Amino acid sequence: MDFDAELIRALQEDGRASIQSLAARLEQPRSAVSTRLRRLLDDGTVRVVAAVDPALLGQHVLAHVSIRTRDAVESVAGHLRGLDSTVLVSAIGGAHDLVTEVRVSSMTELHDELALIRRLPGVVAISTLIYASVAKGFFVSDYTGDLAIDDTDVALIELLQRDGRASFRALGETVRLSPSAVAARVLRLVDGGVIKISAVEARGLAHRQLSMGVGLSITGDDGAVIESLRSWRGVDFAAFTLGRFDAVVTLVEPSAGALYERLEQIRALPGVDHVEAWLHLAVLKEDYTSGAGFSGSRKASS
Repeated sequence: MDFDAELIRALQEDGRASIQSLAARLEQPRSAVSTRLRRLLDDGTVRVVAAVDPALLGQHVLAHVSIRTRDAVESVAGHLRGLDSTVLVSAIGGAHDLVTEVRVSSMTELHDELALIRRLPGVVAISTLIYASVAKGFFVSDYTGDLAIDDTDVALIELLQRDGRASFRALGETVRLSPSAVAARVLRLVDGGVIKISAVEARGLAHRQLSMGVGLSITGDDGAVIESLRSWRGVDFAAFTLGRFDAVVTLVEPSAGALYERLEQIRALPGVDHVEAWLHLAVLKEDYTSGAGFSGSRKASS
């Protein structure tokens, strides 16, 4: 068993899982799990954070933008990292040089944001996919719009965005509530789809996990294809898209050989006509904790 991989996977499913439950799942001593988790957190391999559902932020349009640059990518990447609308910026190998995920409130705002990206010095061309729906993703929740939140909830969310594993006691000391009252509020926010608390693992050639994006052209039942992919362990993200692909997925594996094997499995799926892949060389920004627009878009408590 790959101890680190299984521990991270468990934290991606439940970022606040107790050491006891993690130890039981991994069939390892509590002391070993605690020590390994602390090391992963301390060296930056993993961050456990709360992400607010995009719908609550008023971010109703999610797009994947591929960018070709004229020279070195760092200058363009620096501009992209500074945009409030970007949650992911990655240097890639393939037909393009960078990809970014943009989250905005409307198609009009997306149009303006894409125009801004096109004007960045060094940008040669961009290609945009719009997410029609997200089928799998650790940081896209199921907010239905019917849960009111108050200022205390907002304060808790902002604390959990910085440290998703902060103790209920520590959270309570900041918001002046008992640990049990904080626990009830956090559970309500998670169950209501307002936030998802999960682990973000560092990825790229300099880290223990490699990541690959894959665009799919589908001639058959796209729902059946995505449903198959959702169950695969190496698939971290899957979405139906509008644009040059019918769907995109993100693969995360520990080696180039494992990525190749997974890509071959995708090619063999009934209904998949063509795939195009790009390797994430260095993930330069991955931040789903942005609170931009939060106070203005949240529902007021009754």
